[in-house]
Amino acid sequence: MEAYRYANTDADIVLVQMVDEHSLSSIEKEMEMIRSMTAAEFGLIAVKVDNWNNDLSPWEAPAAFGNEAFAGKADKSLDFLLGLCTDPGRTYYIGGYSLAALFALWSSYRTDIFSGVAAASPSVWFPGFSDYMRENRPKCDTIYLSLGDGEEKTKNRMMSAVGESIRIGHELLKEQGINCLLEWNSGNHFKEPLLRTAKAFAWVLNQK
Repeated sequence: MEAYRYANTDADIVLVQMVDEHSLSSIEKEMEMIRSMTAAEFGLIAVKVDNWNNDLSPWEAPAAFGNEAFAGKADKSLDFLLGLCTDPGRTYYIGGYSLAALFALWSSYRTDIFSGVAAASPSVWFPGFSDYMRENRPKCDTIYLSLGDGEEKTKNRMMSAVGESIRIGHELLKEQGINCLLEWNSGNHFKEPLLRTAKAFAWVLNQK
């Protein structure tokens, strides 16, 4: 894994996002979108993962499509990330898209270093994750969730559970007293990921 720093590296607010090669190439545009939605001054740390399915999955699980199963190495990735978030004078927020959003949400249950989570179209269909949310409570008080209104209509049996799972997760978080928004976007999982991620970060920043 490798970390890249953007925007105001001296800012008191730091956004943290796990990315792949494609999303890393679009990070500047994403930051422009965030700036258009909030007055908050921020820096951003983008952490490029080596293997999306392995490095961001919280535990081992069978493949959702194809033959590549999930290796469950998120703990190792979180350890690397926490090594970048060591300044007690700064406020850190974690977010991302898809499996990176699931990782961000899961991370909030593992550490209290993050003040908020920006989870855009998170892969909450991941086997066992709804049960994990039932049995645990996040260590932050602000969480944004979103989903495209076409995402649960996929023919993939595992991924089609995403709609029910995010509704359940949203209700669980509200019952736990978390300031949580669930926003529905138009389209499937692949529509406007940059805009969805930017909206997620901006909402969390605007809660403070």
